Amino acid sequence: MKIIMATFEILQDEGFAKATTKKIAAKAGVNEVTIFRNFKNKNNLVETTKDYYRQVLIQKLNDIFNFAGDETIEEYLKISFFGVLNLSEEDISVIRVAMEEVREDPEKKVLVSDITDVILNKLEEFFKLKIEQGTIREVNPKSLAIMCFGMLFQSVILWKIYNHDLEFETNYYADDLLNIMFEGLNPKD
Repeated sequence: MKIIMATFEILQDEGFAKATTKKIAAKAGVNEVTIFRNFKNKNNLVETTKDYYRQVLIQKLNDIFNFAGDETIEEYLKISFFGVLNLSEEDISVIRVAMEEVREDPEKKVLVSDITDVILNKLEEFFKLKIEQGTIREVNPKSLAIMCFGMLFQSVILWKIYNHDLEFETNYYADDLLNIMFEGLNPKD
């Protein structure tokens, strides 16, 4: 496990191209031969590391976006927003590494796709249920899921990844987003 953790730290700090088995071995406190004995090569080690952290993050996202079905839309979206907002630095780093990987090699989108698919599928499932319950009008649940994904997930992730300080209170931001979503942009009569 210490090799996996060391690999992830090196990937975060230096990216795939600069991550060497020598640096990883030094960080993990093991001999470089141990890495080759267990993983055969750097690519296998990196893939094993990404798989491990992807599974951990996917489980957390499943937990964040899970629902019982009796929540109001406002409650569910607000809980989800704060769940994403409260992801650990390690979780944000997994997303950062995934984004960096796509930037370095656009063909490698597996990690980013898995992350977005989990969230979009959960949101779509929630909105389908709310349509069936008659809580919201008949709309395309996938479109609604994509809209909420952009508002709730991407905005928080971009803040955290690019280390921008939030210049406003997060409760206010969440309430404002939900208000715009439910009340629309047209002025009240």
